[in-house]
Amino acid sequence: MLYRRFGRTELQMPVFSCGGMRYQYKWQDVEPEEIPTDNQENLEAVIRRSLELGINHIETARGYGTSEMQLGKILPQFPRENLIVQTKVSPHADSQEFRKTFEKSLAYLQLDYVDLLGLHGINNAETLDHSIRKDGCLEVAKQLQLEGKVRSIGFSTHAPTEIIIKTINTNQFDYVNLHWYYINQWNWPAIEAANKLDMGVFIISPANKGGLLYQPSAKLVDLCAPLSPMVFNDLFCLSHSQVHTLSIGAAKSTDFDEHLKTLDLLDNAAEILPPIISRLESAAIKNLGEDWVKTWETNLPTWEETPGGVNIRVILWLLNLALAYDMIEYGKMRYNLLGNGSSWFPGNKADKLDELDLQECLSRSPQAEKIPQMLAKAQTMLGGAEVKRLSQS
Repeated sequence: MLYRRFGRTELQMPVFSCGGMRYQYKWQDVEPEEIPTDNQENLEAVIRRSLELGINHIETARGYGTSEMQLGKILPQFPRENLIVQTKVSPHADSQEFRKTFEKSLAYLQLDYVDLLGLHGINNAETLDHSIRKDGCLEVAKQLQLEGKVRSIGFSTHAPTEIIIKTINTNQFDYVNLHWYYINQWNWPAIEAANKLDMGVFIISPANKGGLLYQPSAKLVDLCAPLSPMVFNDLFCLSHSQVHTLSIGAAKSTDFDEHLKTLDLLDNAAEILPPIISRLESAAIKNLGEDWVKTWETNLPTWEETPGGVNIRVILWLLNLALAYDMIEYGKMRYNLLGNGSSWFPGNKADKLDELDLQECLSRSPQAEKIPQMLAKAQTMLGGAEVKRLSQS
């Protein structure tokens, strides 16, 4: 395994982390005796395989249902100094509720401390305020640190880039969990801001949110050859030294195998990646047109500024991926979360365009005339049954 210094935490972090939201029994707490034996055995096989590979960073959250409880049955069997354990707790208006929730996490994990505590979901101005205001959740986290229950404090986020940078620039956090991968590079300025403050950088869900890469379209497979789309994306991310670790949300012990192929390629990333990226960029231009590729994002309104709360930027991004790379299943999964994803995936679908006048909010866009047509196309291609976040299922 390859390790990178995780910013000012000084932890030697494996470049792959074992994420804990795919192998648990349920997304809600249950009594321990309700957990099926085969499910627990599978989870423990994942953890053993992870540690055999040198992936000693085990990442979970209070919001991941039975994940912590189930990990508590296996993690204490290993030397504590060999583990890097991270859990995450959502900011709360009542910071003492945040403390109570963390204490439950620690009890479920059956550990005396966690190496990393993340404030889970600083996604907007409200959750940032709950975190950093006087007597807020960050103060409680720092008290837990003084009590020896937490080693380093970070945050996870699905926020707009400007909110992430604002949070980073408080200089109160040791690391950040955020989204960034080939198909969505919007948060690169946030990674740069984190690096300036010597924060650890953890990439959330590069295989799932990064494109459902465990079930890629045939077109994406062809464009990424000779690599699989998953290995291409891992290599793309890890070729940037500013990135320290990628989460692998393993559901079974073999789910690490494809990712591991990346390690032998890293030294030659500068030769391997450019031809693949060139093919991907050419495919986008061929299918979407050069003018659209270069200008579709220019001067778009935010979803808050758009009638009906339509998330124009996200919808057009998903449509682009569907048209350029046949990433239709990914597009459907993400598109149908709109209106359902709360602060984790905000804004609405384009299913009520006939009722909306977008002319004013698009007045500064060079693609103002085309965008309503493209939004309608996205609704036709990607619209369907509502999708819930996993934690709501």
